Amino acid sequence: MSGVRVLVGTKKGAFVLTSDGKRQGWEVNGPHFGGWEMYHIKGSPADLNRLYASQSTGWFGQLIQRSNDGGKTWEPVGNKFVYEGEAGTHKWYDGTSRPFEFKRVWHLEPSLDDPDTVYAGVEDAAFFRTTDGGQRWQELPGLRQHQTAPDWAPGAGGMCLHTIIQDPKNPQRLFAAISAAGAFRSDDAGETWQPINRGLHSDGIPDPDAPVGHCVHRIALHPSRPNVLFMQKHWDVMRTDDAGGSWREVSGNLPTDFGFPIDVHAHEPETIYVVPIKSDSEHYPPDGKLRVYRSRSGGDEWEPLTKGLPQRDVYLNVLRDAMSVDSLDPCGIYFGTSGGQVYGSADAGDSWTPIVRDLPAVLSVEVQTLP
Repeated sequence: MSGVRVLVGTKKGAFVLTSDGKRQGWEVNGPHFGGWEMYHIKGSPADLNRLYASQSTGWFGQLIQRSNDGGKTWEPVGNKFVYEGEAGTHKWYDGTSRPFEFKRVWHLEPSLDDPDTVYAGVEDAAFFRTTDGGQRWQELPGLRQHQTAPDWAPGAGGMCLHTIIQDPKNPQRLFAAISAAGAFRSDDAGETWQPINRGLHSDGIPDPDAPVGHCVHRIALHPSRPNVLFMQKHWDVMRTDDAGGSWREVSGNLPTDFGFPIDVHAHEPETIYVVPIKSDSEHYPPDGKLRVYRSRSGGDEWEPLTKGLPQRDVYLNVLRDAMSVDSLDPCGIYFGTSGGQVYGSADAGDSWTPIVRDLPAVLSVEVQTLP
């Protein structure tokens, strides 16, 4: 019987949750690296035993951990991140410009077909790649040195490159998102990039229709339709049908269109999920009710999913990397909260069960479907 492995990164360590195909009983393994911030953990699609983790603290800096046995054991594989060219400058909230500073790895995206190749998005926003299993990371400088870079600015969480997506039908095409700069696309495997923000509108910047400067929180796509992307933005849920050439709003009847994660059903390309929170200053669910919203029409029409979720006195958040789906049938949906709960649904969101409670604040949730 198929199984599921849920990889959870938290403020104080990493956890590996496993279950069989029924997804009813769970084994909890961890914490790994207790006390360390584990910003992101993700497995290789090319080798289900190969996992990569971003480990960080303010005291000891950034380290990449690798597992070759599905998370049972780990080994540090390097903190050598080599960036190229001039340091570059970015504008900050106070109007000053500061040089590029390597702070942490926000996102790891293993290659679809090579377990030794991984892309990394870092803060300050830059794009890196390793081809030797994480021993050495080399910047692909075309993004950080893009002509629009002087107009980027940090979001509330910093100037982070937090999302990387590979086009499964075109290995040369990559998508990335930066807070607060916007979404970008590369058609040559990360060598050069173009902003893909047409149709986005953002208050609070001098030109609300500017090509960059938009605070994109997360983008997602279904592998069968890589030209269709969905976006959770700093206010607004958006959709593009032409690989980012133009976007339109699909927030529809959501109670609020502010949130962080967005994901797509494994078998239904028009079914998408978001977790609205009250506002950019009040990072908790509207009315204190934890609700995942699902659209079966690619946006505009949304339904609240509440069965098994607490519906009173809930004041927590779900971060951008803290939602993922499995590829079983029916599709499983998983998300983690700033309160340390990880919820799972084995029926595409119709009902939810807490897999584990009382973890440290959850930073990321990624899922592997096991044979």
